Amino acid sequence: MSRSKTYDVLVVGAGVFGAWTAFQLARRGQSVLLIDAYGPGNSRASSGGESRIIRMGYGADEFYTRWAVRSLVQWKELLAETMGTPVLFHETGVLWLGSKDYARLNEMTAVLTRCKVPFESLSSSVIAQRYPQFNSHDLGAGILETKSGVLMARRAVATVVESALSLGVEYRQAQVMPPLVAAPQSSRVNAISTSDGEQISAGQFVFACGAWLGKIFPEILGPRIFPSRQEVFFFGVPPGASQFSAPLLPTWLIQGDEVYGMPDLESRGFKIAFDSHGELIDPDTQSRVVSAESVERVRAYVAKRFLALANAPIVETRVCQYENTSNGDFLIDRHPEINNIWFAGGGSGHGFKHGPAFGEYVAQQILDGGPVEPRFELASKATEQKRAVY
Repeated sequence: MSRSKTYDVLVVGAGVFGAWTAFQLARRGQSVLLIDAYGPGNSRASSGGESRIIRMGYGADEFYTRWAVRSLVQWKELLAETMGTPVLFHETGVLWLGSKDYARLNEMTAVLTRCKVPFESLSSSVIAQRYPQFNSHDLGAGILETKSGVLMARRAVATVVESALSLGVEYRQAQVMPPLVAAPQSSRVNAISTSDGEQISAGQFVFACGAWLGKIFPEILGPRIFPSRQEVFFFGVPPGASQFSAPLLPTWLIQGDEVYGMPDLESRGFKIAFDSHGELIDPDTQSRVVSAESVERVRAYVAKRFLALANAPIVETRVCQYENTSNGDFLIDRHPEINNIWFAGGGSGHGFKHGPAFGEYVAQQILDGGPVEPRFELASKATEQKRAVY
């Protein structure tokens, strides 16, 4: 890499948002450098780990449903172009479960219909008959997204980066050093510094560095980005059993319980996690060991909801992280004082699937201009969490 080269765009962060942003910019003819402190889809990143749900349902929120539909098309297109890679999308189906009077399922049905998403509405009797793995006596209704499923996260990010490199994107591992200050009498920066003392020049800078956004921009984003600890468990399935593998068991989410899980994929085990925002953490230093309290809680839940797994061993655990805005909407907006710096993040818990549409939108904003979607604006981000996007 030439140290004197000036790029059209420098993208900081090689997670799913940064990787897709670099890819989409390169596809539109931009010279792009993508950098990351730890590597694409690394174990500290919100995009790390083995698997992420790609689902279309967002209750009444049609905006994100349409983005998910668009993104699934682009994920499939990219993966079709990289046929030499292992399977990175598993069409397990995604099953939403809830009580009979759960309004969100009714809202979701209307939106999925308008967006032409394939799904089945399931009665409680059909759920009990088709999916006996669940103790579903208190679950009165369900929706099955038949074409949705699971992306293999870490490998999918690596595949996007490899595809971006094939389009001319350059990649390097480097740590960006704050503070970032505009030149005197200017509203732009010309270069950023890395921890090894290098200056990297570009016309535009996109910071898609997830939980590190608040550390690089402490005054602006420190109070508005909430990195939290999330604990994930894999249970060993019974010997020779197939009922906890796809297609007999889909990926599932239970409204009200705020729990989700996946079938046994690639023999890793039955995955389960509580979908709640945990304690705030530092992404560089947080412990990646699950707590004894969480082990006890998840064992009790599995024993109640999946009777055949009541005594199953925990074969793997992972502590990953969410990186959210106050309400769960994405943050895609310019720095308030430096007009060639873009913030791009706030997507954990539901954002991984949206990588293609997210990157496409960032590229459009940089290259085509136009007003920012109001729900993405920095001005809409509060300093207290009040979750609204699920």
